[in-house]
Amino acid sequence: MSARITAAATAVVAAVAGSVLMPLSAYAAPAEAGNQHALKITMGAPAPSGPLTRGGAAQTFELTVANPSDKPHSFHPWILGTPAGASPLQQADVTFKVEGVTAPATESFIGQQDGGWQGAFHPAGKKKSEPFEIPAGGKLTWKVTIGLGKSYPTNDGDFTVHPTSYNDEVAKDGDAGSLTFKTDPAIKPGKLETWIDQINPCQDKTAELQCREMDLHYRATGDGEFGTALATRLSMYLDESISAADADIQVQVQTDGQWKDLSALDNYRLADIPKGFGQASGERKVHLRTKVGPNTKLKKETPLTLNAEIGLAEGNTSAFADAVAKFRVAPATTPTSPSPSPSGSATTQPSKSPSPSASASASASASASATSTTGGNTNTTGNGGSGSLAHTGADSNTGLYAGLAAVLVGLGGAATWLGARRRKAVQG
Repeated sequence: MSARITAAATAVVAAVAGSVLMPLSAYAAPAEAGNQHALKITMGAPAPSGPLTRGGAAQTFELTVANPSDKPHSFHPWILGTPAGASPLQQADVTFKVEGVTAPATESFIGQQDGGWQGAFHPAGKKKSEPFEIPAGGKLTWKVTIGLGKSYPTNDGDFTVHPTSYNDEVAKDGDAGSLTFKTDPAIKPGKLETWIDQINPCQDKTAELQCREMDLHYRATGDGEFGTALATRLSMYLDESISAADADIQVQVQTDGQWKDLSALDNYRLADIPKGFGQASGERKVHLRTKVGPNTKLKKETPLTLNAEIGLAEGNTSAFADAVAKFRVAPATTPTSPSPSPSGSATTQPSKSPSPSASASASASASASATSTTGGNTNTTGNGGSGSLAHTGADSNTGLYAGLAAVLVGLGGAATWLGARRRKAVQG
């Protein structure tokens, strides 16, 4: 598996299903000189009042965008949705419709990024990147309708929406804040916790740094369960100018007491965790190992990072949890030929190989959005000096709010898995 470099989230956006990836400039309109940050957004109370139920009645609120400036201003609508709970949302999990009140005829659609939910709308009959024009000193109003689909995850609770613009057109004092829809039944939101520990030399007595075994753990908290199977893919990064393929790092998983190779062609994907995984499932553990193969081009002891990324197995497959382990690897030690002593004596001293370090550590980090209810909490689990930081992956909208001014959500298209570092995937 070669080392994979994270692509910047601002570099590409995904068009509607069936289209290819396009540069951000194809969707985001150029900034209007001297007229940026002009708009103000307000929201009315949703009606009818009361909680939303899965497959039940929806609620509608008014969304008004005002332009107090003396020039017309474009508006690229963007509504971010965040569930309180462990599971990312699929497109069918939330219903979304937008109708113009004083605004022109409107079409709406749903997009996704980083496991989060996003709604967008545009003038009917025009390209999805086409903005609305807000007249100078004027305003436009829409009716926005939100409901829960029958498939809304049982381990997700209240649903919060935050309206904005993907082209940085809202004034700092014009942010409407967020609106939270309560759900029925109410649940105790949880998260998916993942970590790697027990990083030790392999039990088959292979040289200590040539082979390392470890355990990957999964644990769900809170009410409910995942309604979709969970997929895990592994990636590696070597802290020197050599790819994991040239290093000949073999990755294996223990199944029924036997070690089986994982395929690089399938991004080192582990067996899926069946749908229905929740707190009642208890802790799940997978035994892994890495081995430096006989064709390695490694010449010395080298740090290696192993990253396990977890996402839904289908649909919105962006990784929403991960576990990262850092340890050191080295090729098999080759005896060094003795060299003559400086005195010319027949006595020789064998050269010494560097003493391998048995230390192993790991770390993981969770990005937290400004409105995440679970944030980036971490738990530390280890075995003596060997272990990793646990990543709590409840922040299904990871990275969404940080990119309000620069990133257009991907609408439709296939999911993209990233290695080595969490990638800001844009998909629908």
